[in-house]
Amino acid sequence: MTDNIFKKHNLRITDIRKEVLDCFVQSDIALSHSDIELLLFKEYDRVTIYRTLNSFLEKGILHKVFDDSGVAKFALCKYDCNEHQHNDNHVHFKCEVCSKVICFHDMQIPHLPVLKGFSIHHINLLVQGVCPECQVQ
Repeated sequence: MTDNIFKKHNLRITDIRKEVLDCFVQSDIALSHSDIELLLFKEYDRVTIYRTLNSFLEKGILHKVFDDSGVAKFALCKYDCNEHQHNDNHVHFKCEVCSKVICFHDMQIPHLPVLKGFSIHHINLLVQGVCPECQVQ
């Protein structure tokens, strides 16, 4: 599966790219740079991981998720995003107990009217509450 993603986005397959992408494919939550460092079995320096995340972001493989922590998180793009267009205007949910951030891909952000003279490039909608796993505890 990951090889197809690299081909589709015209990216050369390297060990670091494959391992970072595997982290996202196997996860159902948004991951931070620090999360990736903890998940990788081989040691890669912070800059290499950052550059890998940035190239995935630029190519439309990942989208950036903003929450109230101030830490940038990333999630796998579900739709056909590319380097020219991201289709990531969906709701993100942050659990107040475990702090996991989950993409609600099928819950689109409603259309917002734009005031004259303004141009909207990205909308971020974060919903906070308690995830099903934490409600059980």
